[in-house]
Amino acid sequence: MAANSPDSQVTISIGSLVSSFKKTLADHNLSMPPKVSIFVVPKILHRHNPQAYEPNAFSIGPFRYGQEKLKPTEKIKWKYLQGLLGRSGKSEELMLEQLFGAVMAIVKEARQCYAGSSIGTCSDEEFVKILVLDGCFIIELFRKDADDHKVSKPPDDADDHKVSKAPDDDPIFSMSCLLEFLKHDLILLENQIPWPVLELLFNMTTTVPEGKSLIELALEFFGNMFSSSKPTIKPNKFADKEIKHILDLLRLSLILPLEKLNTGSGWQPFPCARKIKGSGIKFKKVAPDTILDIRFRNGRLEIPPLLVQETTETIFRNLISLEQCLPNCPPIITSYAKLMDNLIDTPEDVEILCENDVLDNWLNPGDATQFFNKLYNDAYVKTFYYHDVCQQVNDYSKRWWPEWRYFYTQNYFTRPWVIVSQIVAVIFLILGVLQTFYTIASYLSPRADPPSQN
Repeated sequence: MAANSPDSQVTISIGSLVSSFKKTLADHNLSMPPKVSIFVVPKILHRHNPQAYEPNAFSIGPFRYGQEKLKPTEKIKWKYLQGLLGRSGKSEELMLEQLFGAVMAIVKEARQCYAGSSIGTCSDEEFVKILVLDGCFIIELFRKDADDHKVSKPPDDADDHKVSKAPDDDPIFSMSCLLEFLKHDLILLENQIPWPVLELLFNMTTTVPEGKSLIELALEFFGNMFSSSKPTIKPNKFADKEIKHILDLLRLSLILPLEKLNTGSGWQPFPCARKIKGSGIKFKKVAPDTILDIRFRNGRLEIPPLLVQETTETIFRNLISLEQCLPNCPPIITSYAKLMDNLIDTPEDVEILCENDVLDNWLNPGDATQFFNKLYNDAYVKTFYYHDVCQQVNDYSKRWWPEWRYFYTQNYFTRPWVIVSQIVAVIFLILGVLQTFYTIASYLSPRADPPSQN
C-alpha cells in the first residue's frame, strides 16, 4: 500500500515502514533489567555541578574505563592486586584463574546492573578484567585501611599480635590528597562495582579469619562521611537487605536505623533557622544512629549533627541521583536535602545551626549556604518523608505567642540603639505606672483628723 502526497508527489510505502518498525522492535531489548542499579547521571542533574559526578583520579567499573586523564592511577590498582595475590598462598596464575572463572560465571548478572548501552561494546573478557582488577583494588584498600587503624591504636598485647600496615611507599596512604581523591571517586554513581562481585572476590581472597565483614570494612573506611563522631556499625541490620553497590550501602546505613518516617502526599513549607529561632523554637543536638532522624518535640527541633566538608556535596548529589534513577526507590535522602535547603536560606542560618552544634561546618558559611540551596534542583519528590515534622513546626510557629515574639524581635531587637530605646521606654512606662499608682493610693487613703484645740 502506498500513499501519495499531492504537494510533494512523494510516494510513501506503508508496508516498508511497518517492516522497518518491526525489525527495530525485534532488534532492541526495550525492557529494563530487574537488577539495574548503576547509571550514567542524567544531564539535567549533572549540569548543576559536574565536578560532583566526575572522578578526580580513579576509574572504577566500565563507564569511565580507559579515559586518558585517569590512566596514571591504573598502576596503583595493579600494585594492590599484586599484594592481594601475594598473600593468597597460591600461585598468582592459579589465583587469577579462579577469580576470573568465578566472575565470568556471573558476568550476565553483573552486566544487568549497568543501565544503558554504553557497555554493550565491551566484550565479556574485557568486562571481567575490569571487575576483577577494580574489585580486588577496593578490597585490598579496605583491608589496608583497617590495618592502618590497628597500627594507629595498637592493642595492649601488640608485641604478641603483629599488625601489618601499609608500606611507606604506598601512594594512597602516604599522600593525603590521593586518599581524599579516592574517597570522592568511590562514592560516584557512575564509578560503582556490583556488590555481589565485591563480596565474591572478598570471600575468595580471604586467607585468615577476617574478624570483620566486607560491610564493616567499607563503612569504617567511610566512617566520617556524614558526621564527625564515629558511627555505630550494626552489620545485622543489613542481613536481609540486597546491597547493590558501595553507594547503596552508604544510603542504607543512613536509612536502616530509622524506626519510622512520617510521610505525606505533598511538600509542607518549612521556615529557615532564623525564623524558627525567632518564633521561640529551640534547636537541640541529638546523637542517634543516623543524620536523617529529625524530630519535633515539646517546642524543640531535634537534629543530629551533620558534617559539612569537601565531599558532602558529592555524596549527597550522587545519593539523590541514585534515588532519582533507581526504579521504585523512596526519595528519603532527597526529602532530607529539601528540608535542609529550607532550613538554611542565608549564611546567618548556617551560623545559628553551628552555634547550636547541629551543623559541623568546615566550609565558608556562604559556600555552605549555596551548596544546600542548589542541592536538590530538578529532583522530583513524589513522597515527602518529613511531612509531619514540617506540619508540627508550622503549627507551633502559628500560635499567637511565637508569632508575636518573632515579629517583635525582628522589628525591635535587631540593632543596638533600638534595644536601648526599648529598654528606656520600658523603664519610663514602669515609672509612669508607679507614679499613677501612688497618686491614686494617696488620694484614696483616709486623712488624719486635725489636732484638738482643748
